[in-house]
Amino acid sequence: MAAKGAAVTLGMAGLVATLAAQPPPAAIVAIEHVTVIPMDRERVLADRTVLVRDGRISDVVSAAAGAVPASAQRIDGRGHFLIPALAEMHAHVPGASGATAGSAERVLFLYVANGIGTIRSMLGDPSHFALRDRARRGEIVAPTMYLAGPSFNAKTPTTPDAVAARVAEQKAAGYELLKIHPGVSRGAFEALVGAARRDGIRFAGHVPAEVGLERALEAKYWTIDHLDGYLDALAPPGSPPAQMFGVNLVASADESRIPALVAKTKAAGTWVVPTQSLVENGYGAEEPDVLRARPEMRYANPADVAQWVEAKRKNAAAFPLEQRQRYIGLRRRLIKALHAGGVGVLLGSDAPQTWNVPGFSIHRELAMYVAAGLTPYEALATGTRAVAAHLGTLRESGTIEQGRRADLVLLTGNPLQDIGHTAHIAGVMIGGRWLSRSEIDRRLDAGR
Repeated sequence: MAAKGAAVTLGMAGLVATLAAQPPPAAIVAIEHVTVIPMDRERVLADRTVLVRDGRISDVVSAAAGAVPASAQRIDGRGHFLIPALAEMHAHVPGASGATAGSAERVLFLYVANGIGTIRSMLGDPSHFALRDRARRGEIVAPTMYLAGPSFNAKTPTTPDAVAARVAEQKAAGYELLKIHPGVSRGAFEALVGAARRDGIRFAGHVPAEVGLERALEAKYWTIDHLDGYLDALAPPGSPPAQMFGVNLVASADESRIPALVAKTKAAGTWVVPTQSLVENGYGAEEPDVLRARPEMRYANPADVAQWVEAKRKNAAAFPLEQRQRYIGLRRRLIKALHAGGVGVLLGSDAPQTWNVPGFSIHRELAMYVAAGLTPYEALATGTRAVAAHLGTLRESGTIEQGRRADLVLLTGNPLQDIGHTAHIAGVMIGGRWLSRSEIDRRLDAGR
């Protein structure tokens, strides 16, 4: 696939002003009489009060026993469920200069509006550093941002010295990881791996055809995204090049090889970000008009939607429905096998991208993990505790415990009973700043 930017253009100038000046969060917030799903393990804590002070969870106590300071902002949690904010581990953010100056802030708010408190931006732009700094200072409503650099791809320099210089430049700039796109030659990849090890920066993304899954795992990718390379590895030698992560290889895929691939992935310490919604959107049975009628499409650029319709029709013409359904089923079995085999699975949908509107797509991704065989708790963990474990931030995020950053989502239903309830949001808290449903809707309407 070609290098991707943020494919959705969103909103009007009014939202820029709405997002520009943010009031400071209340010093103390109390979410009262709420059922807490702490995500430290599979359990629920009924009738609790969660106290937040200066952007951190200061206590989780019985509502009957907890004394709420008179100065606290009080939120009624009766009949609601509180979870840690989710993550989008394959996100895209527009550049923040020139004509797109407001687009980045609008995209970041769409993530927050859908309960996402952490994103890993997978195609870097120098303007993202300023956005990240503004988010940290609370100047804009935005998730915590982890930044990949501009990608290594078929068009980037390939000599060892040039690759090493690009790696060093991205490390010095402050990017947290290197992004790999298709088309990287084997020689350039080996130079990247050596330079990344010397400079202490990780790499993630696609598995180029000349590299292959076996070498990617030997090199210890931080994450392999899209399950790229897995269907290639299940196909016999001499198979044609993979199309869209292997849709053309389904008929020849040898599923008896899956356990060995799972074991190698586990041994490598590589995690996977499935972006299953990207595939099911493009190759599922839904007609384009059904996808176009999704409520979140009101936040997408009509020109982009028209392109997505055309792509969907081309996919349907190129591959029979039965083949596409087998492809989706095989990927689901891979997700289940990788998770069951102890490989870390991280929640990521690839948004904005084909039919994936930022934030909204993550709830569809969660449902697909449950359809693949994960329990609702296991699916929820891929976007909460597992992300913190992967990033090394378990003392800061991923669970609802004392001392954790107050990134929280208040839901109207129990997601452990029905994962679809993650989309039924009554309010979101980011860094202690509370956004009610009415406030979220007001801002969304301003950005349509």
